[in-house]
Amino acid sequence: MRSLRVLFILLACLAGAAAQAQALRPEIGKPLQQAAQLLKSGKAREALAEVGKADKVPNKTAAEQLTIDRMRGAAAQRAGDNATAIRAFESVYASGKLSQPEQAQVAESLAYAYSQAKDWPKTQAWIAKAQQAGGNSAQLKQLQSYVQAQTGDYGAIARDAAAAVAAADKAGQKPAEADLLRLADAYQHLNNAPGYNATLEKLLFAYPKKDYWSAYLARLPRKNGFADRYGLDVMRLKLATGTMDKADEFMEMVQLSLQAGYPAEGKKVIEKGFASGVLGTGAEAARQQRLRDLAVKQDAQARADIAAQATTAAAEKGGDALVHVGYQYVTMGDVDKGLALIQQGIAKGGLKRPQDAQLRLGMAQLQSPKYKAKARQTLRSVKGDDGSADIARLWLLNGAG
Repeated sequence: MRSLRVLFILLACLAGAAAQAQALRPEIGKPLQQAAQLLKSGKAREALAEVGKADKVPNKTAAEQLTIDRMRGAAAQRAGDNATAIRAFESVYASGKLSQPEQAQVAESLAYAYSQAKDWPKTQAWIAKAQQAGGNSAQLKQLQSYVQAQTGDYGAIARDAAAAVAAADKAGQKPAEADLLRLADAYQHLNNAPGYNATLEKLLFAYPKKDYWSAYLARLPRKNGFADRYGLDVMRLKLATGTMDKADEFMEMVQLSLQAGYPAEGKKVIEKGFASGVLGTGAEAARQQRLRDLAVKQDAQARADIAAQATTAAAEKGGDALVHVGYQYVTMGDVDKGLALIQQGIAKGGLKRPQDAQLRLGMAQLQSPKYKAKARQTLRSVKGDDGSADIARLWLLNGAG
């Protein structure tokens, strides 16, 4: 658990010791100053030898011994001699001459030293002392989580991380990514699926990285109450976020698009799969080509029939068919025509699932820069509890901002 933070603390201890060395008797101050120079050059073992020379001087005062111990602790920890570092820093801490910030620094250094020795109880004890003295660095929190993980205390990790996340939320700030990751990891070890899913969602919306998109979308279909009919929508989000990279996923999305009556979308997806090299090679190449041919054929037929479908849909009592034909137009690239039909269908009413229609409207509006503002408004209005609102929020995050 060595880190830049440890180096910073050691340099602070070194700076304090070097400054004090200048005011000491020459026979003590000179070797300590030499030790400081050696440490700056990365020669920790040689620095320890110089500290030893200073320590051999008889009749040392308490101030002189404190300075020697400071320097010895810094040199020993840089040299990886944890036992010596521990003895030296514990002597420094016990001197009663440290300011509160210095107590925090030395206690944190001791916590790292004991962690190197895998003495978890003492590591935890010194972490507590560092915190009591005001130590609150991200590295100290990381060490605390590491120790808790080593001892299997994931409940403590979850409590600490949850408190940090809650404090950030209360202050109107974005929770630290490290705190969210600690919380998610703890929930996984505790088999707390609801807690993990909620934390993963918070992590995605705060830090929408590709890895978080992948993890979240993989779990979304298993969310309680999530309707199967949104399987294609999940695949659309995978494609849009660059997290679809497997041949089976491309094939599945093409099949779902064709089944849903959107062959133009299916054709685009399979062409993208072939262009990227994910499809068209290996043992499944012939099957993939057959699906490609089917998508091309169905797309051509749909384009020939789309005007007649629109006429038939307009004559129906409810607006569902108009919404469907409208989104077909959108997948074919005619966004304005598609939007007009979707809005006409919503206005007609009699919809089987009004929230689905609003979702399609918002997704259609996303296809054109001139409708982005309207897309945000539309997607925010989707309130379904069966997955439609989840999909809408994810498109707001990825597409509408």
